Amino acid sequence: MSENDVERSQGIHVVRDGPRQAPPLLLIHGSGASGTSWSPVVPALADHHHVIRVDLPGCGQSPPSPPYDVPAQASRVAAVLDDLGLGEVAVAGHSSGGYVATALAEQRPDLVRSVALISCGPHPGALLAQPLILRLLLGPPFGPLIWPRRSDAVIRKGIGATAALPVDVPDEAVADLKHISYDTFRAILRHNTEYIAERGVPDRLAALDVPVLAVFGTADPRWDPSSVRQYEVVPGARIELLSGVGHLPAFEAPAATAELLLDWTSRRRTASTPPVVPDP
Repeated sequence: MSENDVERSQGIHVVRDGPRQAPPLLLIHGSGASGTSWSPVVPALADHHHVIRVDLPGCGQSPPSPPYDVPAQASRVAAVLDDLGLGEVAVAGHSSGGYVATALAEQRPDLVRSVALISCGPHPGALLAQPLILRLLLGPPFGPLIWPRRSDAVIRKGIGATAALPVDVPDEAVADLKHISYDTFRAILRHNTEYIAERGVPDRLAALDVPVLAVFGTADPRWDPSSVRQYEVVPGARIELLSGVGHLPAFEAPAATAELLLDWTSRRRTASTPPVVPDP
């Protein structure tokens, strides 16, 4: 059984899929993206989970609402989960969405059962030289001029520059990216960098008692793929590499990505409490 519901909580756009009595799985998108960035894997995940996708403030269908520092973002997501009446949830974050997932685990260990990080750069030193189109779009002097005039084709080219395999980007993902302003995007990027510069993600998670899965594509053009090994400092962390995949595993290898997440969440439930069996 699968259900779908769109709502707003704490000013945040929320989409829920799958049976409500199934184990909850929260999906957090990366910088400037939206919940639609998870679309290719949602059907498989929703067969086993109550899947919750949020558009962080200023992204997708959520209106701008500063501040955009990572702890503030995590606090808002926690408030959404409280509004939905959810207890422990498995949390998956793509790219900088992993920072929000980590901050959520730091703030509310009562809410976070496990954390899965997909293409999540561990610290600023792991960032690679960015593709030319991203440098043009995101930095002065051209960024502020080009950003408001971005066509669908330019947005798709920007997304595709972070992938190693051909990707079919949904129209709704392109539309969502048009909503975010240049200044908001820059503010989010700046705060994300501040968060991992203050303390790297592996060290933050190593200080917590939370199971961690870290997944990277071996051909990620944004973050050094070998940096995934830094998550080994987290006791019991599971490290997975997707061969030939870039920064967008959900688009480039949706079946493999969904399989990793489902295997991870099922193992964590087995290790703690028996899973809730959805009604047929």
